[in-house]
Amino acid sequence: MGAYILRRLLLIVPTLLGIMVLNFALTQFVPGGPIEQVIAQLEGQADTFAGISGGAGDAGNQTFETENYVGSRGLPPEFIAKLEKEFGFDKPPLERFLSMMWNYIRFDFGESYFRSISVMDLVLEKMPVSITLGLWSTVIAYLVSIPLGIRKAVKDGSAFDTWTSGLIIIAYAIPGFLFAILLLVLFAGGSYFQIFPLRGLTSDNFDQLNPLQKALDYLWHIALPVIASTISAFATLTLLTKNSFLDEIKKQYVVTAKAKGLSEHKVLYGHIFRNAMLIVIAGFPAVFIGVFFGGSLIIETIFSLDGLGRLGFEAAVARDYPVIFGTLFFFGLIGLVVGILSDMMYVFIDPRIDFDSRET
Repeated sequence: MGAYILRRLLLIVPTLLGIMVLNFALTQFVPGGPIEQVIAQLEGQADTFAGISGGAGDAGNQTFETENYVGSRGLPPEFIAKLEKEFGFDKPPLERFLSMMWNYIRFDFGESYFRSISVMDLVLEKMPVSITLGLWSTVIAYLVSIPLGIRKAVKDGSAFDTWTSGLIIIAYAIPGFLFAILLLVLFAGGSYFQIFPLRGLTSDNFDQLNPLQKALDYLWHIALPVIASTISAFATLTLLTKNSFLDEIKKQYVVTAKAKGLSEHKVLYGHIFRNAMLIVIAGFPAVFIGVFFGGSLIIETIFSLDGLGRLGFEAAVARDYPVIFGTLFFFGLIGLVVGILSDMMYVFIDPRIDFDSRET
């Protein structure tokens, strides 16, 4: 296992480098870079940077003199040259890429072009919201899907299996954002009930509440977003669990165990469970990362949650390259490490698996 993990760790370097090279190359051909974004903002208003990213009008704590700016005559070339130098666009693309990667290797992700904050601090500021959604959604999905999937496998072909399959298919077919809107309309004061808050992660008086009230307030706010982000993962995991158990139930060792007179409960949970749950439990890290990233933008936007999904979207719109590439590198690295952790989970659950004997 040690040799396999070492090989996987070494593969992280070329894989991550390839991701960064591809995305950096693509941005060189995308019109409307950060310089153009600043110019468009300035030419659309007579003041300086008041309209950039909600009033954050500096790039890396740098300010620009604009006394010579006259809207009808455009921006002076000297100002454009100074802007390019401040953003680093006065250097060739290859030099910019190598400098960026050298900084990223040292986990120096620089500062946002349009916010007076480092990329790492910005990510850490937004991460709790996305972790909350991802973790709660994954835990709830597993707590519901595993017992339901086992029950469906045991009752395969019964009326219970048929009508629950219908509900699962409907749940899987409904887009997460549409389900989120439905929840808002029904339970957040849209047209029917005012049970849950419309937006935010906590109430305005959160700091004044005692610990128990804070916990209840937090759960009250997070209920609808978590339900909306759980629905697709719930359907997938339930069917995966059912199919895994069905595959194991048909194997010879199960028939032998039943022939020895073992009870159905002992056969199910003493013999089938570990083998059938291998793929489900080992995939927990990957499922969490999938829920963590997938669909977070729309859910966070609908429920006015300031998380990583909205951060990535706003950075892409504003062409805030330090935020885009910094988060791409950071979460790309996390995704690759999670892949290794998933393989380690397989070995932890079933020690008979030996990755060192696999052909690479």
